[in-house]
Amino acid sequence: MDSESRLRTLFPRAEIGAAISRLAEEITRDYQDKRPVLIGILKGVFVFMADLVRQLDFPLEVEFVRLSSYGSGRETSGTVDVVQGLSCPIKARHVLVVEDIVDTGITVAFLMDYLEKQEPASRRLCALADKPSRRRVPVNIDYLGFTVPNKFLVGYGLDCDEQYRNLPDISFLED
Repeated sequence: MDSESRLRTLFPRAEIGAAISRLAEEITRDYQDKRPVLIGILKGVFVFMADLVRQLDFPLEVEFVRLSSYGSGRETSGTVDVVQGLSCPIKARHVLVVEDIVDTGITVAFLMDYLEKQEPASRRLCALADKPSRRRVPVNIDYLGFTVPNKFLVGYGLDCDEQYRNLPDISFLED
């Protein structure tokens, strides 16, 4: 059986779009007058973040970090490496971290601690998806699109060994 036939849609693009619109309304309400820095965690967040920022109608800045804890496998190594750090100061700035999926929580918790040391005015987390069944480290998600089952998700920026990011829906790979 080839990999395409093993894909099963979990959230079609219309449902993803509706979740993003809801998140954008919540974020707009909270950040309208704060000129936040939105920090996306690469690579998986790029599709979600692009769609999200296009719906935010207030001044903001966009920044990216690249962290690694997976390598080419499906399981986290448990160690987070900063591949690409921040290129702008965030001291006394309102920061909104944007993540595609919170799984074990290790990567997000690492980043939130890293950012806190730089003394932002505030820091919050927006995640498209949360997989609480795999959580190893507690994480507070302020803006959440979906809670998802313990399946390996791909599409809409999410990958499996750099494949499937371009799929318009969020799907899972059947075993």
